[in-house]
Amino acid sequence: MPSDAARLIGQLDAATTVLLTVECQRGVVGPDSALPELADAARTSGALANVARLVAAAHDAGVQVLHAVAERRPDGRGASHNARLFKAAERLPIQQLSGSTAVRIADPIPVSDDDLVVRRLHGLSPIAGTDVDALLRNFGCRTLVVTGVSANVAIPNAVFDAVNLGYTAVVPADAIAGVPADYTPAMIRHTLALVATVTTTDDVLTTWRRRPERATPAPNDTPAPS
Repeated sequence: MPSDAARLIGQLDAATTVLLTVECQRGVVGPDSALPELADAARTSGALANVARLVAAAHDAGVQVLHAVAERRPDGRGASHNARLFKAAERLPIQQLSGSTAVRIADPIPVSDDDLVVRRLHGLSPIAGTDVDALLRNFGCRTLVVTGVSANVAIPNAVFDAVNLGYTAVVPADAIAGVPADYTPAMIRHTLALVATVTTTDDVLTTWRRRPERATPAPNDTPAPS
């Protein structure tokens, strides 16, 4: 069987890999979050900083970055209402309103002109019912690196949807967060590890820094005359 490093090299080819950040927006993981416990978990665990490191490395390696943002129209049109989570979100003091600062990508994550931001008004998944699948196929994506929040809902949704659509899912375990803090490693071990390649931020960065060595002909290795 291939080593973990060899497996990652095969999966994380820059030309066929896309990095997805999930709900890494100011109103979710920023200082003025509507969900302060989740924001605190994302920051104190180092997950948000690791997402930023991965995005910066993706920019350097030529890996496409997609930012998936959850938002809501001020009038609520198109929003889902069929789960307790949605009803609770409607009562939060900070709303993820379209066009507001709450739906901007949170610091310290860098955003380049080549990044795409995919916004959704409904549902639990950053993939199902959004433009993400079509964009991934147009990019020639085979592997989706999933990062962000939350390990409770959106991250497993993204991983399952990616796998069901035929992509290989890679999850840097230290670049996702949920609540309570001890739930995230349990969910990774008992659920995500069954369907995704679970790795670390450092291992992904190491893989993207690798460059295939170009073969150099030996000094006397000249082609024979025809």
